Amino acid sequence: MASADAGTREKAFGDYYSAAHHQGDVYPCTVASLPFLFALADDPATPDRGAVVHLLLSIGCEAVDRGDDIIVAPDGSESTAAADGVAMLRERSGAFLTYAQDPDPWVRRAGIEGLGLFVEDADRALGALRERLPAEDGTVERLLVVHTVATLALRLPPARTAATAWLAALADDPTTEPDIRLAALVHHARCGQDRDDAVPTAIALLRRLATAPERGSEEAGCRSGTGSGACACRNGREGGTDTRADGETDTEAEAVAQDGVPPQVTAAFEDLDRQGRLHAPTTTLLRTFHTVLDARVPERTALLTEQLRSPDPAIRYDAIRMAQDLITSWRGEHTGLVQLLADCLTPEDPYTAAAAAESLRALGPAGEPAREALAAHVAANRTTHGPNAWAVTKTLPRRAHQEAVMALAALGDPRALPCLLTALDGGTDAWRAVQVAGRLSPGAGELVPRLSRHLADADLSNPWADMGTGALMSALAELGDAAAVPALTHAVTAAIRHDQLRLGASALKALAAFGTEAASALDVVRPLADVADVNLRAAATAALWALERDPADVVPRLCDLLDTHAHHDAADVLGLIGPPAAAALPRLRTMLTAGYEWTRVHAATALWDIVGEVEADVVVRTLLAAWEKNDATSNHVLACLDRMGSAAAPALPRIRAELAQARRSGRFGRVTNDEELQRTCRTILARLS
Repeated sequence: MASADAGTREKAFGDYYSAAHHQGDVYPCTVASLPFLFALADDPATPDRGAVVHLLLSIGCEAVDRGDDIIVAPDGSESTAAADGVAMLRERSGAFLTYAQDPDPWVRRAGIEGLGLFVEDADRALGALRERLPAEDGTVERLLVVHTVATLALRLPPARTAATAWLAALADDPTTEPDIRLAALVHHARCGQDRDDAVPTAIALLRRLATAPERGSEEAGCRSGTGSGACACRNGREGGTDTRADGETDTEAEAVAQDGVPPQVTAAFEDLDRQGRLHAPTTTLLRTFHTVLDARVPERTALLTEQLRSPDPAIRYDAIRMAQDLITSWRGEHTGLVQLLADCLTPEDPYTAAAAAESLRALGPAGEPAREALAAHVAANRTTHGPNAWAVTKTLPRRAHQEAVMALAALGDPRALPCLLTALDGGTDAWRAVQVAGRLSPGAGELVPRLSRHLADADLSNPWADMGTGALMSALAELGDAAAVPALTHAVTAAIRHDQLRLGASALKALAAFGTEAASALDVVRPLADVADVNLRAAATAALWALERDPADVVPRLCDLLDTHAHHDAADVLGLIGPPAAAALPRLRTMLTAGYEWTRVHAATALWDIVGEVEADVVVRTLLAAWEKNDATSNHVLACLDRMGSAAAPALPRIRAELAQARRSGRFGRVTNDEELQRTCRTILARLS
């Protein structure tokens, strides 16, 4: 790390992070190295001193986060490395007082943040930070000072009163720059100091920021993060900026397969990169504010409305994901925010348009108010770039168009169909079209032959085959056109031939969706119901029932599967069979006492579907207990309660409580699942009220 050769230093830092600070962990060897790192950081002759000080800070941040946790190494040995590391860093806290005044801004930033984490003398630390604010002329450093004062106040109670008073005075000081005032306002709230005018004041400061002349440029801060409380070396701090939101400086690579890696993998890493970018200096600050406001949805909506209407394209761009997070996390009337997201679908700014369309797709049914704007954007792109706009050469317009098409298709709008057909015929990014093709059932006649051809052409010997092929199978099943049965039957055979058992199970599940219309596949399906692989056997058995409907053959097989890890799927099929599956009742009743709530839910729903009213009391009790323990079961629980009719009456208090919640619920916390959950709750209430 002290080498004069830059390549040697880079390798040394990389080796250290891999061996002694892997993924942020702190080991005994990490603590043992701290004196050597301090020696490097304290030596003015050390090249890359800033990197050394940031490494010290990174170690300290992780150690502070872990606190007194006992760390268990891979070999089973235990250590108190985190606590030991914090103790050593706090013994050397004077070094951070020195670093905070260093001429090198990279050293200084880490030093400033270290004051909030490692200095135990509250008055000394707060005094040093207050001195730094007028001494700094860079936005990054000044914002970091304000952030660190709040961190200090939260860590050391003796600093709380003086620190929050200083933040309050700074927030109200008309002679201070609006971004610093905004930071003081937000961090004053972060310290638990509520004020009624916090959001209106923040909005007023944002308006001043959007029209204020830019100060001299500074080095960009850390570009990698979105957190509001972790250290700057791991997560972006207020003041860090990155790619411009107008798209002019962005050069995104098309997601294509490289060295055998599927394009989906490449795209996933591109998505991670986009999500980590900071475009406006206030972005992390505003995210912190939204975190502090939490359930105060009307106030957050007002703040986001201002952000999305800002004349600053960077502020608007970064507000897109914040709006998505609010809408996907909280119930409420979000039409205004959705329409503001739709306003970001401007052809002259494809970088922002792509982000807006991507977020609108993530909103599921909550994105409905943007339907016409999405359709108009898709039509405008086809006018500008021609009918093959899906594959236009320029990366940003192509991504913007594709995201808008996918968002429109996700709403089930047939106006997306021509673009999906173009994608499937031309092959460019066809995997993206496959993701949403299943939503356009009116276009099944044109989609199914194309999807079937892509499935037939898939190389099932490729170890990555299930990544794209599984989506094809799901789309065909969702479209529900039995013309897909031959292609899916062939896929089952090919998957088994290439030992792709998981893919074979996926193909069987897709076939089962067609019921008796897929009876032509029985000769392929039946032998697989006797294979050793449990997942494949379970999928084949479920398909046997769907295709043939012979309980005499299927029920014994399902009873056997109840004693395997496929017992949830087996219970579900037994429920579909109903009364003829009575032979499974003893085992299902045993499953009601399982420790895992999901097992109890699947057993209870099957029990109801097989015997009905006789087991109503135990079914309702089991379902409500599981729902209380694990909210993710709610969609499954409510589907059964809906089938139970008047027998579900004891669940009414819990259903009313669910509808009274402000936070979204349902499986995986997805908007689609939450909206379905709310609809089912209202249906049950209307029936029983």
